[in-house]
Amino acid sequence: MSGPYPETPDGRYFVAKRRLWRRSDPALPEDQRQAAVNALMDARRAVRDAADEESRRRARRDVDAAKQRLGERGPVWWTDGAKDWTRFSPENSPYADWFAGLQPEARSAAGF
Repeated sequence: MSGPYPETPDGRYFVAKRRLWRRSDPALPEDQRQAAVNALMDARRAVRDAADEESRRRARRDVDAAKQRLGERGPVWWTDGAKDWTRFSPENSPYADWFAGLQPEARSAAGF
């Protein structure tokens, strides 16, 4: 586990709040990744600080655009044709055996 949440052995997902969440594209050049992270943080602050619903909608679109640039949404970044299991419970996915074998503290970090 390299972060606070368990990551699947193939590096495609981490598990939080009892769900699989797609990780950023590891092939993204660092400067592009950092620019997208900066844009994501700006957009999240704009959602928080929105004065009206239209501003909030615009900020949420910016959040989505940044997450797509990172590879966390939109087309998957892997090329083997495997299905996207984002938002599935790891117990109801091809990662079930891996997840069942995790240590209790890792399962707890994932919300189980």
